[in-house]
Amino acid sequence: QVQLVESGGGLVEAGKSLNLSCQASGNMYTIKSMGWYRQASGKERELVASITTTTTSGGSAKYADSVKGRFNISRDNAMNTVDLQMNSVNPEDAAVYYCDAWSSYLSDNYAYWGQGTQVTDSS
Repeated sequence: QVQLVESGGGLVEAGKSLNLSCQASGNMYTIKSMGWYRQASGKERELVASITTTTTSGGSAKYADSVKGRFNISRDNAMNTVDLQMNSVNPEDAAVYYCDAWSSYLSDNYAYWGQGTQVTDSS
């Protein structure tokens, strides 16, 4: 089992920055990637960014087109954290942001989710 706790959400003005952090705990042995999804009111949950966790450092990251060049995902394997640095935030970025961890072992795949943290446009 893996537990995920997000933090860092809140009010943000357009053009400003916000950093979200996800703290993972539990058995991380089978976790292959971690990432951030978001769900705006009335919309489906969508991938924002993800990063592989199969190496001791670094990792391959991917981003939604809507956040490329503005958001940066990073991880600290030793601390079991994944951060999402959000820059040049715009009103369309307002949503509940969820951390996820993807577990893959043999043929058993499973996604763990955090409870979410709200990002609200204050413009």
